[in-house]
Order: sequence, then C-alpha cells, then structure tokens
Amino acid sequence: MRQSDPVPAETPDAELIARLRARDETAFLELVNRLHGPLTRLARSIAGDAGAEEIVQDTWAAALTGLDTFEGKSSLKTWLFAIVLNRAKSRRERDQRQVPLSSLGPQDDEEGGVDPSWFTENGHWNHPVERWSDDTPDRVLNDKELRKRLLAALEQLPDRLRTVLVMRDIEGLDSAEVCNVLGVSETNQRVLLHRARTRMRALLEEETQDETRRRP
Repeated sequence: MRQSDPVPAETPDAELIARLRARDETAFLELVNRLHGPLTRLARSIAGDAGAEEIVQDTWAAALTGLDTFEGKSSLKTWLFAIVLNRAKSRRERDQRQVPLSSLGPQDDEEGGVDPSWFTENGHWNHPVERWSDDTPDRVLNDKELRKRLLAALEQLPDRLRTVLVMRDIEGLDSAEVCNVLGVSETNQRVLLHRARTRMRALLEEETQDETRRRP
C-alpha cells in the first residue's frame, strides 16, 4: 500500500456476520487479520506466552461454532475478547493451580474500597485519569528495551488491573467495551483503570530509579 492510499474501512459487523454465517472464507480472514494480534496479546497478558496462541486458536474455533447463536448484543470484537478472557483465565487456573481470575467483583483484595477523597462532590475525579505512557503504540512495539520494561511491569500488576490496562491502553477498547467484557459498571471500570495506570507508572519510575542507581 502506498503512503497516499486510504486505509481500508472495516466491514460493518452486520455484513461481516452475514458473510461468516454463509461460510465466506474471506470474511473470516478479514476478522482474523483484524483481531488475531490483539486477542493474542490479551491472552498472553493473562496466561503467559506458552498458552496464548492455543487459547486464541481455540477462540476462533469456538467463534465459528457459536456464530449461528450469536445474538449481536455486543460487537464481534467485544464477544471475541470475552471468549479469550474466559479461556485465558481457565488456562491459567489449570496450569498454575491457582484460584480462578473469574472473581471480578469488588471483593478482590487487591482492589479494596475506593477512597472518597479521589472524587469531587459531583462524582468526578479530583485528579483526572491519565494514560500511564505518553509513548505511541508503534514506538512501544518497536523499542525492544521499552517493550521489555513494560511487559515486566505488567507482570507485577494484579490480574484484573493488568487485564483492564491491556484492553484500554494497549488494545484500544473503549470503556463500554471493557465494561461489557468484564461485566463491571462504568464507575468500577474507571477506578480499575485509574489504579492500573497509577501502579504502572510507579513501577516504571521505580525501575528507572533502580537502573540509575546501578550505573557506575
């Protein structure tokens, strides 16, 4: 594609679903080309490198099987992200023999309560939620050292915070899509994102300070 060529528009969900149900292979390839990378990164952030590809392959198989019963209450992207999320949590539970990550309610220890001082009287943030990084996605992906630092910091986040951060700040899902995937309220999603960005920034700053102290 030449630099001046327009970027092809994404096929609307309704048209794509109709073609998929008609077993149009080009429609399936279009969907895979659009979402395989984002789905794999989400699976990797939860279940690790070893099982990510298998989780996504299973997701594509499940999607093809379930297309005829897909009711369209959410977008195709949201539906597929939800399948990957559930399968990745099950895979991690099985592989690591840990408590499943499906407990997405406010009772999670790492979330705790929300400090009322975070909000104004009308419910807005006292300190606006900021992105944890000013770097563009292309720079993050192409800068190997930066990518290594970011992945290491992500691994230190609690599972639910990491999941929200990956979906919002790396994969670019909007708040409504994340709420739909996780089954949480808009307020809860904003709190999770605020905490994730705050912790991520702190981890990166701490790592940078440690690196500076190690230098001769």
